[in-house]
Amino acid sequence: MSRLSQIQPEAATGVTADLFAKIRKAIGKVPNAYATIGTHSPEALGAMLAVDAVVSSGSLSKAEIETIKLAVSEVAGCDYCVAAHTLAGKFVGFSAETMQQIRSGEPTGDAKRDALVRFVRALTGTRGTLPAAELGALREAGYDEHQVVEISLAITSITFTNLVNRINDTTLDFPAVK
Repeated sequence: MSRLSQIQPEAATGVTADLFAKIRKAIGKVPNAYATIGTHSPEALGAMLAVDAVVSSGSLSKAEIETIKLAVSEVAGCDYCVAAHTLAGKFVGFSAETMQQIRSGEPTGDAKRDALVRFVRALTGTRGTLPAAELGALREAGYDEHQVVEISLAITSITFTNLVNRINDTTLDFPAVK
């Protein structure tokens, strides 16, 4: 059960109502995570959506973005975001097996995706300066410096929602993942 209050999206007013309307138009509903964030800080929700828009308009594919979000959410232990991005992963064509492999850091059979998962897991699962070999492996897989920054931005976005959901224990409104 969620620990932070949230308004029903239909009861929102002002900036929050505008943000909720954009979310509903884009994905058909206002997920509980967004409802919680928007209830308490429409500014934070707006900033997060703006970051996501920048990530989506960059050079990373939708599949790469979902790979990042799924891997980060698994490392963080955010059951809400794992569930949300498992569903999103289906929409970008991932099989259940591929998503499980991304989550566990096991090889998926796609060398570029596997390098991305290794990099993201190393960056989010460790402290201190990332070993040069980790960046080197990502570059060898075909990612350029511009994309390294975009990957970092995508990690930033999902980390914010992971944190809020871990604090809140946000009630799942996506199918649970086992």
